[in-house]
Amino acid sequence: MNQLPLNQRVCTPCQIGTPPLPPAEVEAQLLQLEDWQHQEWLLLRKDYEFKDFAAVMTFASEVARLAEAENHHPNIFIHDYRKLQLTLQTHKIKGLSDNDFILAAKIDQLPKP
Repeated sequence: MNQLPLNQRVCTPCQIGTPPLPPAEVEAQLLQLEDWQHQEWLLLRKDYEFKDFAAVMTFASEVARLAEAENHHPNIFIHDYRKLQLTLQTHKIKGLSDNDFILAAKIDQLPKP
């Protein structure tokens, strides 16, 4: 297991056939994140609320920039004009990998507009 903090690690391509993280590892890594939750051990989710639509879009753009840099992409849902939900999952393995937690930790460091 890598000992660097999640936000200092880099996402690496995941291979088909790699097993998803087991529940105990998911729980351990969740302790390093701010307000993220797992859904049935298959994905991570975090909900945000902003002051207005422009702030939502600013934050979503920063998440997109970060996701491109890491080559690991969340689902971004904008609803009720000032709410945003992020979900992360490693689609190749149909579950959670270290990459999901690495990106979540880096998203947690983004400034909130």
